[in-house]
Amino acid sequence: MPKEKKKKRNAASREQKFFNFWRGVFQFIITHWCYMLRLKLIYRLKVYGKENIPQTNDYIVAPNHLSTLDPPMIAAIMPRPVAFMAKKELFYNPFLCWWLNWLGAFAVDRENLSVSTIRTVLTIRKTKWVFGIFPQGKRQAPGTISDITKGFASLAKTTKCGILPVGITGSEEAKHLPFSGKIVVKIGKVIPYSENVENMVEEWRKSIQELTGFKVEELVEV
Repeated sequence: MPKEKKKKRNAASREQKFFNFWRGVFQFIITHWCYMLRLKLIYRLKVYGKENIPQTNDYIVAPNHLSTLDPPMIAAIMPRPVAFMAKKELFYNPFLCWWLNWLGAFAVDRENLSVSTIRTVLTIRKTKWVFGIFPQGKRQAPGTISDITKGFASLAKTTKCGILPVGITGSEEAKHLPFSGKIVVKIGKVIPYSENVENMVEEWRKSIQELTGFKVEELVEV
């Protein structure tokens, strides 16, 4: 089997034992300590709506996406470890592969959602972790809500999970000096699980618009 395909398969397929205690500890140290210090010191991070986070893990964390800072920031805010999807190409780099593995991430092919990836999402439900995904797929320009795909709602339907909308503003600005940035994260109320994918997508769109104040652009059919 070609080396590239082997990496793709291993990175997409995660067994229950992968989401273990030690990975949770590693993610906690990196995000809650290291990243949170930066977020507080430089970006003056403010978080609202933590009371909306369920105590169980029967929900999908679904933020809008502005920056590479977003995944560790969301993991730093959530009370449970968060297993994020990451594009498969990142796992071809040995160091990034090691780093993402220890942070509990797993691979996804943006063009073709594999059976292995779906099984991994189902596996996460059996652990103490929670699944995280950016419905926009990639970073977007601030001020707009665009390129929304339906894959996150389809996975919510498959796993019978609700969707926790998280609105992020300000993370796109690269700041380095203390107190020179400002990030606001607002956590909305859980969108209940539904068999109707279209409805869940629309509810997420409305929630993110309300949480961020961003303008909505046309939905991408995926």
